[in-house]
Amino acid sequence: MQIHYGLDKFNAIRPVVTIGTFDGVHLGHCKVIENLRKISKDSLGESVIFTFYPHPRTVVSSQDGYIRLLTTQEEKIVLLQKMGIEHLIIYPFTEEFSKLTYDEFVKKILVGQMHINSLVIGYDHRFGKGRQGDFESLAQLSKQLDFKIERLDELELEDSAVSSTRIRRALEEGDVHEANLNLGYEYILMGKVIEGRQLGRKLGFPTANIETLDPLKLVPGDGVYAVRVEIYGTVYKGMLNIGVRPTVDYNADHRSIEVHIFDFNQDLYHSRITLRFVEKLRNEQKFPDLETLRQEMVRDQERALSLLS
Repeated sequence: MQIHYGLDKFNAIRPVVTIGTFDGVHLGHCKVIENLRKISKDSLGESVIFTFYPHPRTVVSSQDGYIRLLTTQEEKIVLLQKMGIEHLIIYPFTEEFSKLTYDEFVKKILVGQMHINSLVIGYDHRFGKGRQGDFESLAQLSKQLDFKIERLDELELEDSAVSSTRIRRALEEGDVHEANLNLGYEYILMGKVIEGRQLGRKLGFPTANIETLDPLKLVPGDGVYAVRVEIYGTVYKGMLNIGVRPTVDYNADHRSIEVHIFDFNQDLYHSRITLRFVEKLRNEQKFPDLETLRQEMVRDQERALSLLS
């Protein structure tokens, strides 16, 4: 997959293009991408994903850009590389760019610069200033500017459409099982290990304190989770706590992310690791004393090992 940060050096044969933020690269996105690949193959062209950085809502949102991302740019690239796409365009999303109307975007960029052969869009996709570029409007433009267009039906699970919004809501509630079903993979969080207060070591469960690589990355709701932990290409089993540590170090203003990796005793300070969320074990709670907490952590480990096996 060729990655283009802009269009200066972009060149593709009969490009078949889909456009979107693709936050999460979930099953709905995968359906669009599978069709993109099929159409590009049938038309003897090359598949192209056109996405943006930063996320458009951080530039134009009325809520001061508040959004929590399912995938950072690095995570998104890793996921898309596995899907057999020939070109990924990461276009700089600026306030000036946001003012382009849908027809200006199509004429100047898709046709004028990229010379597209086909455009593939999701069932409810809209783009351009005011999100006025719907399928009907784009279909009219396609006739004028001589490119093909195809709209795909929505993908549903349990009678609800798969969407990034649905997945964000599930993760915020700690329901990683629901989120993973819609994503089609275990939710990923990449981070680096920072120094902590080593409170877990005193309980017999040494932990690595994690700092996310992107402040906009969505961290699941408070609780204890069974996780897989990838370190330098090796995957380990573990359990992870997200929250304010009410029993040992309560601080309502600071959420911590701490992972205990089973059968692991190496120094990880400043290392980068990848967490894959498998299942929530329980809510975070305050225990009457440290020994009661330790006993519960023993049970957490047993449940986590059972799930991860």
